[in-house]
Amino acid sequence: MEVKTKTVENDEVVIKFVGDSGDGMQLIGTLLSETAAQVGNDIATFPDFPAEIRAPQNTVAGVSGFQVRFGSNKINTPGDFCDFLIAMNPASLKANLKWCKLGATIILNIDSFDEKSFAKAGYTKNPLDDNSLSKYNIIPVQMNKMSKDAVGHLNLDNKSIDKSKNIFALGMVYYLFSLPIEHTINFFEKKFKKKPEIVELNKTLLKEGFNYADTIEAVNAKIYVPPSKVEKAKYRNITGNVATAWGFLAAAERSGRPLFLGSYPITPATEILMELSKYKNLGAKVLQAEDEIAGICAAIGASFTGSLALTTTSGPGLSLKSEAIGLAVMTELPLVIVDVQRAGPSTGLPTKSEQSDLYQALWGRNGECPVIVISASSPSNCFYYAYMAAKYSLEHMTPVILLTEGYIGFGSQLFKIPRVADLPSINPPIAKPNDPNYKPYNRDERLVRQWAIPGTDGLRHRIGGLEKESGIGNVSIDPQNHELMVKYRAEKVEKVADFIPEQEVEGNAEGDLLVVSWGSTYGAVNAAVVEMQNAGKKVSHAHIHYIMPLPKNIHQLFSKFKKIVVCELNAGQLVNYFRMKEPDFKYEQHNKVQGLPFNTNELTEKFNKILAN
Repeated sequence: MEVKTKTVENDEVVIKFVGDSGDGMQLIGTLLSETAAQVGNDIATFPDFPAEIRAPQNTVAGVSGFQVRFGSNKINTPGDFCDFLIAMNPASLKANLKWCKLGATIILNIDSFDEKSFAKAGYTKNPLDDNSLSKYNIIPVQMNKMSKDAVGHLNLDNKSIDKSKNIFALGMVYYLFSLPIEHTINFFEKKFKKKPEIVELNKTLLKEGFNYADTIEAVNAKIYVPPSKVEKAKYRNITGNVATAWGFLAAAERSGRPLFLGSYPITPATEILMELSKYKNLGAKVLQAEDEIAGICAAIGASFTGSLALTTTSGPGLSLKSEAIGLAVMTELPLVIVDVQRAGPSTGLPTKSEQSDLYQALWGRNGECPVIVISASSPSNCFYYAYMAAKYSLEHMTPVILLTEGYIGFGSQLFKIPRVADLPSINPPIAKPNDPNYKPYNRDERLVRQWAIPGTDGLRHRIGGLEKESGIGNVSIDPQNHELMVKYRAEKVEKVADFIPEQEVEGNAEGDLLVVSWGSTYGAVNAAVVEMQNAGKKVSHAHIHYIMPLPKNIHQLFSKFKKIVVCELNAGQLVNYFRMKEPDFKYEQHNKVQGLPFNTNELTEKFNKILAN
């Protein structure tokens, strides 16, 4: 008699796919997250790439992973530890077992478990035989063999079949989590419409994995995650880099300024360039320059001609752009520099995330050279902070550095698509033709000069990297004038505090401990704070998005708490900035410099220690 597998309802689940960098973990992770989004779950993802290009196969250094968390409630992080791990080889098991919850289900491709692979992964024994996995629910699967058997009739080469075994694993996961396979089949039919044999290969393996999971005795229950109760609207799964690109497209439309991106490919920022290059039909102009310096200099030239000018990079590229940023500060032209941060210094860990470029963003230029510094905190709100970075740059005629991170640039989240007409207006101070009172460095009450677009009648003017005479704009070497212009440029940036939102606090406006964070740490920090609030602790959370200048109410907010702790993925850059800007307070700090995000447990442990002391 056939026994039907029962279905258990869960609020959320965390799944991680891991294997060699050629095993397609990013693809199936993305397909899973998009399917979960399609059925109405909220999602967050965490792609985890090898730091080396072409690291040796079957080694821990070559492991690639993709973590997906989906649920029926609001999801802010991809999760600390996984409920299900799908490991394609011994190295991926070894590298990721520490991220599994006790009792987690682990699906293993045992066709890759041989003596040679054990040695490369650093195992001295077969982990299936040494009792090291006794605390987990292990499901061994012959993925290579079963994939070949399933598609033998298609007469395809072994390489194509071997590369597609990840789809067999994905089919199993769809069955185990009560997810439909139709969305993924539609993807195959669209992606490979000119290669029907590849469509058939993937459809067959997806269905074979789905059906095989129905026969596994080790699985006594399927899991069903109900849809999230979200506002009715149009949503999509979006990465931080794509959201950043879309934010700039919206800003160009709202401001009436043509968009120009001058950039050079660099991990993990390249996808912004790639995404914007798709939108020539919206007037976007994209130049892939020969190097970082050429990219930003081209953008400054485009800004001079009246464009919303952008350049994108990561930490090493920001270093190279520093002199040109100074040129944009001196000429007082709008320019947005996006730094998708990665672990450094030098090449560092190019695929790992970090928050270690804050000092560079604040001060990494010669001379007195202030710029606005803004930070995004999630894949979806990269859209809004890209938009606001463009707004403040255009309206205040000064460069803005927008800090995101590899963690949110590559990660994805459910994104509610807004109407551009509902976004804040953007009003650049463009000079009118034949204005008899026009002078290139006259300033309004915000200390902002007007933007004279070349070719506008009667507005010929001089501009360049040498110091300007106040108001008139001629080259000046007068000491008093230089000091005055330095003061103006600094005060102009500080006056932006009158236009940015006041800092909000999540929780009570006063209490025993205020936890301060910035950037990608929002989700983990917020989860830890909420956990402590539910335990009756007087803990609140302030997440900083506007760093230079700081919100006007920051001093008043800090004064309402007995203790302040600043959490960041560096050695203490924001906390030291606070010690300079708000020296009246004593700051605790919690730092992590491992190329990894915070997890909730380490944060709650730290916060409890601070309260206990």
